[in-house]
Amino acid sequence: MTLFEKHKATITNAVKALHDRTFFAYYPEHPAPAIYGETADADAQAKFKATLGKKFEELKQPAAEAWIGEEESPYLQEALKIQYPSYSVQALVDNAKKAFHVWRKVSVDDRAGILTESLERVKQRFFEIAYATMHTTGQGYMMAFQASGPHAADRALEAIAAGYEELQRFPSKTVWDKPMGKFNIQLNKEWRAVPKGISVVIGCSTFPTWNSVTGIYGSLITGNAVIVKPHPGAILPIAIVVAEIQKVLSENNIDPSVCQLAVDTVSKTITKELAEHPEVKLIDFTGNSAFGSYLETLPGKTVFTEKTGVNSVILDSVEDVDKVAANLAFSVALYSGQMCTAPQNFYIPEAGIKTAAGVVSFDEFAQKLADQVNAIADNPKAGPFVLGAVQNKKTCERVTDAEKLPGKVWLKSRTFENPMFKNARVATPVLIEVDASKKEVFSKELFGPIALLIKTKNTDQSIALAQEMALKYGAISCGAYTTDNKVKEKIADEMSLAATPVSFNLIGGIYMNQHAAFSDFHVTGGNPAGNASFTNPEYVTKRFTWVGMREPVKIS
Repeated sequence: MTLFEKHKATITNAVKALHDRTFFAYYPEHPAPAIYGETADADAQAKFKATLGKKFEELKQPAAEAWIGEEESPYLQEALKIQYPSYSVQALVDNAKKAFHVWRKVSVDDRAGILTESLERVKQRFFEIAYATMHTTGQGYMMAFQASGPHAADRALEAIAAGYEELQRFPSKTVWDKPMGKFNIQLNKEWRAVPKGISVVIGCSTFPTWNSVTGIYGSLITGNAVIVKPHPGAILPIAIVVAEIQKVLSENNIDPSVCQLAVDTVSKTITKELAEHPEVKLIDFTGNSAFGSYLETLPGKTVFTEKTGVNSVILDSVEDVDKVAANLAFSVALYSGQMCTAPQNFYIPEAGIKTAAGVVSFDEFAQKLADQVNAIADNPKAGPFVLGAVQNKKTCERVTDAEKLPGKVWLKSRTFENPMFKNARVATPVLIEVDASKKEVFSKELFGPIALLIKTKNTDQSIALAQEMALKYGAISCGAYTTDNKVKEKIADEMSLAATPVSFNLIGGIYMNQHAAFSDFHVTGGNPAGNASFTNPEYVTKRFTWVGMREPVKIS
């Protein structure tokens, strides 16, 4: 049985899920022993600890030119002291170029089978990846498990399915028969989906697998060789994924340099050199707008970016204001606001928010939101795990600076004790009231646990400001609360023109931060927050080119 035959049903179901857009999750998101094994968690924790202070030698790459690594745990605030093999950019490119010419000739079915098998291997390491993610990003345990494990694997499978379907869209060959009266012209026609070449995937420090695997698997399924360049502060989670891909490639007698890990340090980065190399044709990037915009200007490259954005919440009218405040407080607190989908700008009319029990004033809602944030932070069974730790020291500095913004401070940021990690770098959300006239304050992303409560004249101004921010500065998500269908349609229409998806009236266990594989398009590619979308057809079709061949039919 080939690997494609082994995984054909999985791939078929994944393609169907792309069309249905209903709930579909191939990899279970709950770390239950009944699903993953009684000792899976303990074994993974032991394996992670055994990795610390050593060389990561799982990769099937040539002999290292040097060994480097500077990851630090936000929970321990200590260096992990893991070293990874490093190479010159030219060596990486040379290896990729050689492997590309082998990989591009592997059939689409075989590529799909190999890549899906690699995800099955990664599944066996979800818990290990979770601990690696915790101690490089600061995510809480459950988020680290889900986001870097099953949710990332589902996004990778989604990319495989999308690529597989697009590569099957047209026939590989046909006989073209044109009647010409007394005779016909017949041509044998053949079409080849030709991959672009070498792809570079540039990772981020907060979601090292979830944000990278779509580009990795999107390029691999379409026949490209991939160089994975993680953020220097978060290498281990994606290194494990690359190692598993390489193992499956090697087992199938394919050069594992089809997918390479390329590490660097903050003081000596190789990202620009890689991106600008003439042999590199595809670039996937997650990170700040300045570098993403630079990448988008590089000539001769096809670039897929997810950059920064200013995410809004429009508050007009609600059924239950306490449930709304609780939902939004969780969205603000989740992973200390270090998510590209986290809400930042809360637009609240100066006359207050309409409810069935009467109007809730701006001040009353601000206090309710502050109280709900405190309730999460002060709950020892929830706070440390929801908030996690702060990945970068600069984020803590940004939070401190936010308290100096012009406007009333409704809630100051503070530290709290994590019962498992006494030295964790933590910061609770800060809530600042800002007048709608102060656009210079709220027209940029303030990454981290920072929420701005913007007092507007009315809901119409709230909508106009949310749209303006998205159009000018980008937005990846938007929340809106209204019980008025006309207002709801206006918000949907105006934010659609700003290419920003809207989550309406969320309460309970679903939050505007969350995007689901096989259903939600993550980033639309239609505003400055990014030029690509996980995972629409364009995300994979731009990674290859259809090329036709034709020849007259031989008459026997």
